[in-house]
Amino acid sequence: MSLLQHQRIEALCEQLKLQAVANVYANLAEEAGGKEASYIDYLEEVLKAEQATRQRRSRETLARLAGFPAIKTLEGFDFQFATGVPKERIEALASLAFLERRENVIFLGPSGTGKTHLAIALGYQATQAGAKVRFISAADLMLQLESAQRQGRYKEVMKRSVLGPRLLIIDEIGYLPFSSTQASLFFQVIAKRYEAGSVILTSNLSFGEWEQVFGGNAALTSAMLDRLLHHAHVIQIRGDSYRLKDKRRAGILGQQTAAIGMES
Repeated sequence: MSLLQHQRIEALCEQLKLQAVANVYANLAEEAGGKEASYIDYLEEVLKAEQATRQRRSRETLARLAGFPAIKTLEGFDFQFATGVPKERIEALASLAFLERRENVIFLGPSGTGKTHLAIALGYQATQAGAKVRFISAADLMLQLESAQRQGRYKEVMKRSVLGPRLLIIDEIGYLPFSSTQASLFFQVIAKRYEAGSVILTSNLSFGEWEQVFGGNAALTSAMLDRLLHHAHVIQIRGDSYRLKDKRRAGILGQQTAAIGMES
């Protein structure tokens, strides 16, 4: 093959947006010649390479647009330390059958026990399966919806950011109490996604404590939990903070606690 022909093929691939074909066609042609493969076999291999490249780029784009604070995986989760995490139930969720059935997943437990890691890991798994995912903290979601409401963009933002993703992950419910307006907005999020798309929530509070987070509105909290829990997997996590494990092992946390006790 001449240099001029190679340049023509590259130009055609660029026009047709066949990035992988431009990168692999020459090597695949050489391999096909060595194996005396047919033209049809060669064409199939070239198209497979293009498909694989596009799928990889799509997965990377979905993971980037999800808004994860960091990429976390189930393989990277320390189940040996987090003995309070039901490993078998988490592995069952990793099949993403809950996503197909439009069910919810709720992680409850003390701070630092791995709730956010697990939520991100399931979300990342979903992006690798081709699903559109959005990750956001409860506080940031409320700020966005309040801002959209003031600007007259509420329906647009709800449609794009709340209803658009196949999986919506809302992190840290209960870290900050909601105003009555925010409680109402959160209820709308859950109500509109009810049986329409999966939600993953994380919270350091038990369900009995959620009423105080939602402005003390018992009726609203009950109606929201009714929808949220109808098709839900509730994962109760127990144990010590993963983030403090190294300090505990080194004895630092114990020393700090003792020092505070002496000062008081």
